[in-house]
Amino acid sequence: MPEPKLKWFQLSNPERISTPALCVHPERVRKNIQRMLHAVGDQATRLCPHVKTIKSVELIRLMVDAGIRQFKCATVAEGEAAIEAGASDILLAIPASLPLATRWLEMAKARPQTRLATIVDSVEGLEIMCALAKAAPVPLRVWVDLNLGMNRTGIRPGKGAKHLAEAVHASPHLELAGLHAYDGHLHQDAAEDREKACNAWHLEVRDLATRIHQHTGTLPPILAGGTPTFPMHAATPDLICSPGTCVLWDAGYAAHFKDLDFDWAAVLMCRVISKPATDSLCLDLGHKSVASEMVPPRVHFLNMEVDAFLSHSEEHLVVASPKANTMEIGSIAYGIPTHICPTVALHQELQVVHDNRVTETWEVIARNLRIHF
Repeated sequence: MPEPKLKWFQLSNPERISTPALCVHPERVRKNIQRMLHAVGDQATRLCPHVKTIKSVELIRLMVDAGIRQFKCATVAEGEAAIEAGASDILLAIPASLPLATRWLEMAKARPQTRLATIVDSVEGLEIMCALAKAAPVPLRVWVDLNLGMNRTGIRPGKGAKHLAEAVHASPHLELAGLHAYDGHLHQDAAEDREKACNAWHLEVRDLATRIHQHTGTLPPILAGGTPTFPMHAATPDLICSPGTCVLWDAGYAAHFKDLDFDWAAVLMCRVISKPATDSLCLDLGHKSVASEMVPPRVHFLNMEVDAFLSHSEEHLVVASPKANTMEIGSIAYGIPTHICPTVALHQELQVVHDNRVTETWEVIARNLRIHF
């Protein structure tokens, strides 16, 4: 009798893999990248993906191979990984303290072939950049970070933002790169509600860009959004889009944003290590292996029915399952994390799957706080 055909996420060689493990499927990643490109009319220059999700040179290189050259990052290590993958433009999308900005400028001096940029949202931040940029080989590119309602970083898109942009433009050591407009607070399930919220800030930010243009003679580009609002910004031809999660996708976004058509490309693999009761299973999938900043369920299992998450600790996940009596110790469970971004950072390496078989590993090198700089 022929062997039953494996589902896309199952491995033919699981005995080689120590669990918990994070398996990545490059062909599904490539499909997600092509969907990103299609959304912006196949204009790669309109994409500036955030690499905080993937943190791997090889995964970034899949986007570079598809023609994408500019990226956002949250750490110097992520930026360095993007450089190694072949990126030409990298934005450090976090207001940089003096030590962080110093490291970023050290990398700029060592990698003059790559255009590096950062964001500012205050006069104090601008003063740090002005002082350090004097030693840079070329003017440092700066994006003015706007607060669109998330109230995390950024300056409101009014007079203060206009004056900050004009000050960047006036500095001999800085170059005004554009306006950084991240709307991570927009998580409406309905696409029409997200679109309405996007349109509201589009008008405000375009007005700001026009007023900056009148003073500087240059219309600043607008780098917009993340993954949830990607379809709305992609439909607006003059915006640069910055999705990130959609490269690997996760169960949380798939449940909330039905209008986004991406495939799961990263799968957690774990094993049953104990059966504490007739209707429960203990898995080797603790806090150290899957993002746990949200309430359960923190993983969507693909091959196992789960009624409830009973407990979750550093190394263990205990679940109630109606099929517990049919699963043996050592049984493999495959699942999609609710939040993929911090999950990737918990794994030292990715198990790379081709045709249901792990063939190699890719280092999650940018989970480190420092690589060389």
